[in-house]
Amino acid sequence: MELSPSGDLIARVMVVGEKRALAVSRIKTGESVFAASIGETKVRDLRWIGEERILITTSQTHSLPLLGVPRSELFFGMMLELKTKEIVQVLRATPDVLATLYGGAAVRRTSQGDAVFARGVNVLTGQIDLHRINLSSGRGRSVSAMDRDTEDYVLNAEGEVIAESRYVERHGRWSLHLREGWRLRQAWAVDAALDTPSLVGMGRSANTVIVSARRPDLSDTAESETGHVLFEVDVASGDWVRLPFERHPTRLIHHPRTGLLIGGGYQDEDGVGYEFLDAAAGRRWQAIARAFPGKAPQLISWTDALNLVVVFIDTGESGVYQLIDFDAGEANIVAEAYPTIPAEQVGLVRPISYTAADGLEIPGYLTLPPGVETPTNLPLIVLAHGGPAARDVAGFDYWAQALASRGYAVLQPNFRGSSGYGRAFMEAGYGEWGRKMQTDLSDGVLWLAAEGVIDPARVCIVGGSYGGYAAMAGLTIDKEPYRCAVSVNGVSDLRRMVNRVANRQGERNSHAVRYWNRFMGAEKLNDRALDALSPAMLTDQVEGPLLLIHGKNDTVVNIEQSRVMADAMRRAGKPVELVELESEDHWLSRPETRQRMLRETVRFLTAHNPVD
Repeated sequence: MELSPSGDLIARVMVVGEKRALAVSRIKTGESVFAASIGETKVRDLRWIGEERILITTSQTHSLPLLGVPRSELFFGMMLELKTKEIVQVLRATPDVLATLYGGAAVRRTSQGDAVFARGVNVLTGQIDLHRINLSSGRGRSVSAMDRDTEDYVLNAEGEVIAESRYVERHGRWSLHLREGWRLRQAWAVDAALDTPSLVGMGRSANTVIVSARRPDLSDTAESETGHVLFEVDVASGDWVRLPFERHPTRLIHHPRTGLLIGGGYQDEDGVGYEFLDAAAGRRWQAIARAFPGKAPQLISWTDALNLVVVFIDTGESGVYQLIDFDAGEANIVAEAYPTIPAEQVGLVRPISYTAADGLEIPGYLTLPPGVETPTNLPLIVLAHGGPAARDVAGFDYWAQALASRGYAVLQPNFRGSSGYGRAFMEAGYGEWGRKMQTDLSDGVLWLAAEGVIDPARVCIVGGSYGGYAAMAGLTIDKEPYRCAVSVNGVSDLRRMVNRVANRQGERNSHAVRYWNRFMGAEKLNDRALDALSPAMLTDQVEGPLLLIHGKNDTVVNIEQSRVMADAMRRAGKPVELVELESEDHWLSRPETRQRMLRETVRFLTAHNPVD
């Protein structure tokens, strides 16, 4: 959902009956300006190009055999012109350049008018130049030469590259390049095999950029789980200044008109919080927070003048989008995330914490069945998040709420190695894949049982991606608490997975391989020690039934991981079901298959861990 710069129009992807549609309407009158069915198209982003065009980013699962690109999630840019209702593809008809986006697209309002910039791969040279896109034809014109080592870039208001970051994968060398005249000069470089710095956008003025990095020579405070601090770098002088955020933001907020940094957002126990460095924006947000006390509103979109703001609220409800009009002094609901789920059918979400066996405090959330406030002896589902360097958050979680609606308590632990709790908590997870990261989950079960909240004889474990691994490990490695398990797009054979990542990237020592080895505790590629942590190698230990669900188009965790596990379970004579989701990716992007995943999960849990 995105407001136009003036606030006259709003664009959104919505559900009309049983169909998904892209709709554009006038805010004041509700008049429809454009509406079209998008079917199963995976729309990833909407962005206005002035008042007359919308940049639509979509993705599809494809391979590019001629370029040696394996099956991957490829991104595409489409530009919709509202007056003519015509859509043109970004980089269309650009000589020798694939019409796919390499990274995202950038929109700028230059002195010569609105402009779109995107990187495209030249199939003949392998160059990945930055192109300025003709808004009428979609054709690109190269404006800056780049290659595969170019990690990111920052454009000024005129669409000129003022900074670029480069990363040499094999050597783990990251470098920052700043504009000097008509060229880019290397301003700083560092060896970073892991926890690489990042170039994250424009700073508070037109000639500064933001870099997230470890600079112990400039700051001895490690604000994030990677030890990074946010710095503002002056392009002309190369000087670094630490940004004055009180908390390390996980999201930076730039002004919708100027593109300059004005604030940041962070996740805390009760939801999303914001801190603004721009006084005017800060006053606006303080007024919004006062209007929705205890609701943790999330910023979605606002106009150039910051007088119209869309926020999303899902504390204690299934999620509504509110349009706040500062000029009129009112707020109105403009959309609902799940309009068929009333507030009384939403289970209470409680922040909790408990002590793991080694004394580490583990935070998380407990979702109760709707209407239950004083839980006693409930059946429990442990719902483990993916990542593993991610976290569960407060608010409406469709997966947790679907299970709670059937009468289960749902525990979502943010086990060690989860993001959002600082560097020490993240590092406590290194090498603990299948070890303490796993026992952190079962320690939560023991705590809830001791509190009398749940019945320890009626517990199953469910999860997706890394959480899918944790679910399978709940039947093979730390299996005492669990009657059954459901794995969605999960990893069953660690060595096979890391080897596949290395083969896909054509690099045995890539950043991704180093990342997985750090969490898994592997010392080298093809480390056979990982077999002792791989559920597919341990099926003789299984005592309960397993449901495997996997998207056939999963490009993160290949479906072979579930097929290998299913085959191993059958050879061991253990009860297993495998459900393969047609045309579905790692993120369950399609509503239809997401609903099927929920139906299959509830069916399985009802059979093997009934509420009654």
